[in-house]
Amino acid sequence: MDINEWIKDYSRSMAETFGDRIMFMGLQGSYGRGEAAANSDIDVVLILDRIDMKDLEIYDMAISRLPNRELICGFVSGWEELESWDKADLFQFCHDTKAILGSLEEIKNSIKEEDIRRAVHTGACNIYHGCVHNCLHEKSPDILKDLCKAARFVMQAKYFLKTGIYIKKRSELAEAVSAQERQILEGNAAFDTLSALLLEWSKALVHGI
Repeated sequence: MDINEWIKDYSRSMAETFGDRIMFMGLQGSYGRGEAAANSDIDVVLILDRIDMKDLEIYDMAISRLPNRELICGFVSGWEELESWDKADLFQFCHDTKAILGSLEEIKNSIKEEDIRRAVHTGACNIYHGCVHNCLHEKSPDILKDLCKAARFVMQAKYFLKTGIYIKKRSELAEAVSAQERQILEGNAAFDTLSALLLEWSKALVHGI
């Protein structure tokens, strides 16, 4: 799939559907980072002036006419809700979103250091809990894979706190972080080994960065 051609179709469809109600459109995830595989989700962001259930129904009908509907996911919101969102969540959201139309700079500039620290701490707490639960109950390699993916976002925020640089691509992040973090990003170790690495790493961040 040519993502650039797909985005043109998506943008045209959204313009025809919502017109000047569109405040922002963007692309996230693996396509936004230039790391997509053939079966990767298409993570699109659409921010309107406001949304209600009717808008969601209209949006669903519009994207259902696009190719690769089964791969489309992402974030849809009203602008005021986005402005009021927890800034700890918005750190990764803003940095990981490639703009198609409009800008998130105003929101990005409102994010403070304490918000980024909270993003790291909350993310580590969730990973710690998920890792313990998975080791004891689910014992799922797929859940462990998802936890390692979540750890990548925490590492991005942690590295940004240290350097002021946000690294989007996993391969580039792996070159910049510690050996322990690189192993988590690669995710190639055995289940017990990788779980232990993730548990110890997240535990250290729960205690503070």
